Amino acid sequence: MKDERTKAGETEKMTINLGVIDLGQIDLLVQEGFYSNRTDFIRTAARNLLATHADVIKQTVARKTLTLGLQHYNRHKLEMVQTRGEKLQIHVVGLVSIDDDVSPDLALVTIESIYVLGVLQASTAVKAALAERIY
Repeated sequence: MKDERTKAGETEKMTINLGVIDLGQIDLLVQEGFYSNRTDFIRTAARNLLATHADVIKQTVARKTLTLGLQHYNRHKLEMVQTRGEKLQIHVVGLVSIDDDVSPDLALVTIESIYVLGVLQASTAVKAALAERIY
């Protein structure tokens, strides 16, 4: 899974609320040099918990027929889908990226549904066109 994070090359900002005692303990560990900053601590904690639950994640991804990682679509790929008379059901845990060269009309005729646990990157026009198909 580390490879997918590296390939994505992007992060999302997240805000969390912590109690003052938890925050103080984090600051103490940072001060003592265990972590470079609060973000480093939280990122490490999240990765450790994800590793702990790796089997559950893999089983759920398989059961729900999700793709784990990155899915990228450009005009050429979607035109091939259109030529075959198919429609995509995109189910991803990670990142779905639709290039700016994809028109809203092409997206509508080739994408039946999008279910993303993570991030959907697409033009505002494509997102608006697919709004009722994004879950």
